[in-house]
Amino acid sequence: MSEPRWWVDCLDPFGRDRAMTVLVEPDRVLLVAPPGETAVLSPQQTRRLHHALDRAAGTLDRIEVGRPEPDSDLAQPGRADVGLAE
Repeated sequence: MSEPRWWVDCLDPFGRDRAMTVLVEPDRVLLVAPPGETAVLSPQQTRRLHHALDRAAGTLDRIEVGRPEPDSDLAQPGRADVGLAE
C-alpha cells in the first residue's frame, strides 16, 4: 500500500505555479515545500493546506491505533484542489 499523500497548489515569490506535498509516514507527517523556494498561498490555498494537514494527522492517528482510513469524498483528486496523489 502506498503512503497517503496530498498536494496543495501555491505560487513561488515570482508568481510561478508550484505545489506543496503532504506525506504521512508511520510516525509523522511531512510537509514538502517547492525545492529551494518559498510557497506563497492565497487564503483558499491556505485552507486547502489546513485540510490536507488535518487529513494527514487523522490518517496518522488511525495508523497508530490500527484502524483503516474511512472513505471520504472531502478531498477530490487533481491539482485544482487538495487531493490524493496517485
